[in-house]
Amino acid sequence: MLKDVFLINLQAAVDYTFTSSIFTLASHSSILRSLEARKRFTGKRFCSAYLVMGGDSSSKECTASGEVNATSVSHRTYQVVVAATQDMGIGKDGNLPWRLPGDLKLFKDITMNTSDCNKKNAVIMGRKTWESIPQKFRPLPGRLNVVLTRSGNSDIAAGSDNVILCGSVSSALKLLGEPPYGSSIEKVFLIGGGQILRETLNAEDCDAIHITEIKSHFECDTFIPPIDTSVYQPWYSSFPIEENGINYCFVTYVRLKTSNRKPAECGHDMNCNGNSSSHSIKPKLSDFSLLPKIIFEKHEEFLYLRLVHDILSNGNKKDDRTGTGTLSKFGCQMRFNLRKSFPLLTTKRVFWRGVVEELLWFISGSTNAKILQEKGIHIWDGNASREYLDSIALTDREEGDLGPVYGFQWRHFGARYTDMHADYTGQGFDQLLDVINKIKNKPDDRRIILSAWNPSDLKLMALPPCHMFGQFYVANGELSCQMYQRSADMGLGVPFNIASYALLTCMLAHVCDLVPGDFVHVIGDAHVYKTHISPLQDQLKKHPRPFPILKINPEKKEIDSFVAADFELRNYEPHQKIEMKMAV
Repeated sequence: MLKDVFLINLQAAVDYTFTSSIFTLASHSSILRSLEARKRFTGKRFCSAYLVMGGDSSSKECTASGEVNATSVSHRTYQVVVAATQDMGIGKDGNLPWRLPGDLKLFKDITMNTSDCNKKNAVIMGRKTWESIPQKFRPLPGRLNVVLTRSGNSDIAAGSDNVILCGSVSSALKLLGEPPYGSSIEKVFLIGGGQILRETLNAEDCDAIHITEIKSHFECDTFIPPIDTSVYQPWYSSFPIEENGINYCFVTYVRLKTSNRKPAECGHDMNCNGNSSSHSIKPKLSDFSLLPKIIFEKHEEFLYLRLVHDILSNGNKKDDRTGTGTLSKFGCQMRFNLRKSFPLLTTKRVFWRGVVEELLWFISGSTNAKILQEKGIHIWDGNASREYLDSIALTDREEGDLGPVYGFQWRHFGARYTDMHADYTGQGFDQLLDVINKIKNKPDDRRIILSAWNPSDLKLMALPPCHMFGQFYVANGELSCQMYQRSADMGLGVPFNIASYALLTCMLAHVCDLVPGDFVHVIGDAHVYKTHISPLQDQLKKHPRPFPILKINPEKKEIDSFVAADFELRNYEPHQKIEMKMAV
């Protein structure tokens, strides 16, 4: 392991020397841009026509030799790579206050790797940043180095075909969009210094921000603006990392295109309160494939998609109680990070209002499917029908009465069940309140358990619990949940189950003054019904979009006080709904 660490440090040595000086004040003049009103849309990206304004207010276009021509052409967009503290400090005395081999390796992986082996990436930096790199390490290898300078100092690029000079970020982007760079450069990364980042971090041409968020305290003297979360949304966030005694994580934010449209009503879209929201954002039509491949594939929805693909490709053919037939695998796991976003799948539309109302129904302890039906939610209709209840010998059961299912076990475990109309107040053991009490008062307890599996009641249930067991874990001010699901319908049920237990974890964290951590989904029999194979094959062709952001009413602190309007889902822009029939 020490050898591996040594090799990583050795590979990153050049990048570290470079990165440690990225965040100096590299620019002596402001970068002014006069955007022409017209925009053009191509099949792959949005392009803007620019007039580049230098410090002398004259229109300029840079070339590899440093010459300028008066013209206006379309140009590339860019992505930022940066490390910053929680108050957006990026450096001290021209250097990085921290040394993180993991950060350096990611910097190299993002800026150096390409999907086309015949292309390379470009890195744009200020002159002072360039000069702070020891001469023997210049230029940064494997990338086209674009140095911003207004001095016209040709010595910078002397003797190297891998260095070009430009007078501004705008002129550099123009040049990189023209021959020969237009066809030879894959992606453009802006990497410093501080002045340049302050002027470009949240600019319209910044497609993505790859940031190492330093959680530990460091004194800095150079700062950049906070990321504008009204237009940038997390694509990927690593789990917390500790290295050299420093806590940090990696996050990639992608820019979303602002939309003027109003969100759809609650029954068909994401906002349970049905109100219009200024937070409605529509993703760029590029499907975010502009991201580096190593980052694009880290979207957590790929955990689900890869599992579905694996089952379709390698699953065992099995019969089931419904007579439909399945492809199945046993013993699977997915882990979702709840710290930055909410795992509501985007490759198809998930019925968010149904997720919220069903969970609130569980929490209330109800077993009456008619309560959900009256709200236009029919996910339990098949198991609550007269025909189905008769088929499982519950002939005396009123239609809509599901028996002692999830909510009853959560709130009244051990109580004698009669029917859905009875008042069970004070009867049985309230597991949910016990979980909350332990989270608040015994956070190190290893028995913070919520179980819906009660063998003595199984014969009374319309459907024995599938998501049957949850354990909660408190550490570092965060609440995590691991849920065991004995039987998982990958097409129809699992997207719903992921969202439901992620929401439950967020709610419990909220009422216990913690922040959400991880949701770990453990599955016994993970299966695809044969009737779902074709719809899932269609779903696998779609690319994920950023997960939405969940906001919970801060005034609600009691688990039984929540209503659907207390949950706001921001920027949920999935692909269209995919129809799959429930196997009963």
